[in-house]
Amino acid sequence: MKINSIKIVGLVLVITMLASCQKWVDYNPHEDFVITEQDYLKSESDYRNMLVSVYTPLQWINQVVPVGDIASDNAVSGGENASDVLSLQQIDDYTHTPVNSTLSEIWLTAYEGVNRANYMTQYKAANLAGEKVDFAGKEALYGEVNFLRAYYYFTLVRMFGDVPLFADKRLSLAESKSLKRSPKADVYKQIETDLLAAITVLPAVQTQKGRITKYAAQALLGKVYLYQNKFDAAAAMLDNVINSNAFTLVSDFGGMFLASGENGPESIFEIQYSNVSPYYNWGGATRGQGNYAIQQCGIRGLNGSAQMPYAAGWSTNLPSQNLAAAYTAGDKRKAVTVLDIEAYKTANPSFNITYQVAPYKNTGLYNQKYLPRKGETSGQVELNYLNNFRIIRYADVLLMAAEAYNRATTPNDAKAQGYLNQVRQRAFGNTSNNITATGATLKQAIWDERRLELAMEGDRFFDLVRTGLAATKITGFKAGKHEVFPIPQQEVDISGLTQNAGY
Repeated sequence: MKINSIKIVGLVLVITMLASCQKWVDYNPHEDFVITEQDYLKSESDYRNMLVSVYTPLQWINQVVPVGDIASDNAVSGGENASDVLSLQQIDDYTHTPVNSTLSEIWLTAYEGVNRANYMTQYKAANLAGEKVDFAGKEALYGEVNFLRAYYYFTLVRMFGDVPLFADKRLSLAESKSLKRSPKADVYKQIETDLLAAITVLPAVQTQKGRITKYAAQALLGKVYLYQNKFDAAAAMLDNVINSNAFTLVSDFGGMFLASGENGPESIFEIQYSNVSPYYNWGGATRGQGNYAIQQCGIRGLNGSAQMPYAAGWSTNLPSQNLAAAYTAGDKRKAVTVLDIEAYKTANPSFNITYQVAPYKNTGLYNQKYLPRKGETSGQVELNYLNNFRIIRYADVLLMAAEAYNRATTPNDAKAQGYLNQVRQRAFGNTSNNITATGATLKQAIWDERRLELAMEGDRFFDLVRTGLAATKITGFKAGKHEVFPIPQQEVDISGLTQNAGY
């Protein structure tokens, strides 16, 4: 079902098994074996199944990652022409308006996640029938709910700035029509509250891959602190993750982004995707359980021998030549991050590669981290790639901690250098490229390293905004306007929300 507005208010399961001959005024839903809201959340399995539904919008929010690079100097929207995936073209060109399908989908998906989390929060103590349902692991389960709500709100606040804030219950229809935007500071306060609560009850290890852990909550909270310039708090929180010794930098940087590298020793928080869902929908954000964004990275009309590993795509998320030029000689990450298709074709003549040049903003480069690969999709191919997104990995934590220590009230540049150089030593395979700078020079080196390490993973635009560098790095960016995206027009029309300045 397409989500049409933030006003969607949550869960009512209606399963009609038999038809009734009675008039509607006499109708008792239980006579036809209907499960209503009052019948739900009566058992441990109900709570655990509902938790799965709170995770589900993570799969639909995949456009945040390409936007984070296309809106920056890292990538262009590319494609066949100026109207190919028009919403991304507008973001790339900085001509986006409140009427933009990609931005609307992100808003609606994030709030669907919030509403689902709030439904569970509303009935934590007792279900709608007033019954209390206790079971082992319930508090830890709600730690996952708190994390997910925090992540959805973090997505909203860094995309749109001041946003509607509600955390005690799902919205009613009437309430959705009278929403007000809350200041960013209040939204961040709620995010912090949720993550601190999650940390106290979540386990360090989950038996099921992809489930939220204590370390994921600590890492996200460290990032949230960093975005607010709370550097002392960020350093301390991120050190919890580092000092746990639960994560390591994998030696094979490229292998980390393959299917075989998912949920590996460097992964702290990954969005899980599947290619087995029988449900596909081009009509909205709820396209299924697959990662739609992978198709956007692919090479148009790509063909070759059976040995050639890549599959075709749309060429609508292309690394820029500016990004490629930022890597220095010996940096192993360049070849993993940007694929020069002509160079690849020349180096592999036995693959018999042919492809179509997507002429609009063509860079000749492709996002190899998430390039479509054969055998990783099924059904409706474009909508069903199984590739996970690595949202927070250990290298990110090290670089965030390095920045936090460098910018702390009492800077510790030695510690900052140590964390930064762990990442650089993996990138170059030696210590010859270690950074010895201090102060402002070290700070810039950390920021530069974030670009190189996390390129095409969705962080670049947000890093440039939070560090105040966006106007100097991004063509078309206007300070005082483009730090945030416009509130979707449909939300302004429905709820009377005020619009961000300049839109």
